[in-house]
Amino acid sequence: LFLKLPSDSFKYLGWCDIEEHSVQGNQLLCPRVREGPSEEELFFRKEEYTLKRRKRVTDTEKWEKRLQENWENCAELNLSFQDLGDLYQVENFKRILRRLIRVEKLWLVDNSLTDLSAIRLPRCRELNVNKNHFTSFKQLPKIPQIQHLSLAENNITTLRGISDFRHTPLESLILKRNPCEFQERYRQLVFSNLPNLKILDGIPKLPEDCSPPEVRFFFRMCTIL
Repeated sequence: LFLKLPSDSFKYLGWCDIEEHSVQGNQLLCPRVREGPSEEELFFRKEEYTLKRRKRVTDTEKWEKRLQENWENCAELNLSFQDLGDLYQVENFKRILRRLIRVEKLWLVDNSLTDLSAIRLPRCRELNVNKNHFTSFKQLPKIPQIQHLSLAENNITTLRGISDFRHTPLESLILKRNPCEFQERYRQLVFSNLPNLKILDGIPKLPEDCSPPEVRFFFRMCTIL
């Protein structure tokens, strides 16, 4: 039974009810791809006949598919909300990131990422990794050309490692809703480590954000006769 979908953007598509399942269309919120059972598991389940239905992918077809992705020429990319639930999904996700050699703007919001230190994004100027699970600046990818970095709502507890960005053209940094935000003299410490930074958490650099110069007092001893 094919029913016309209500949304105008899907008016040329149809919905097919599957009798073997009780799941309704409005219950499909974010379907995820999962690996099928292995050949060994199918054998023990006595379902090895399904192996014949699987298409054997040749090396040539794999290479053609890789070329079709064309991640190397991507300049702007949004890979947020990927719902990476399994290890093989995370590994495939990182495989894509390693191929982004020309990306300049990249959004990776809410992907439960913990460590991208092995990733290098040589041309990335804007990176948004809000709502992930980073705990240190050392876990971020290598981004030598970064200008705008957003790390809101992670779990970065200290500012250790932030000085690694001293030699980058970083102008704007967002650290809102990280534990390090509650550190004493937080803004002064950030700006002292990043002298070229202009905006922190959406607020431009203020005079009071500059650490005061060290004051040295010189005492002279005098003898009163």
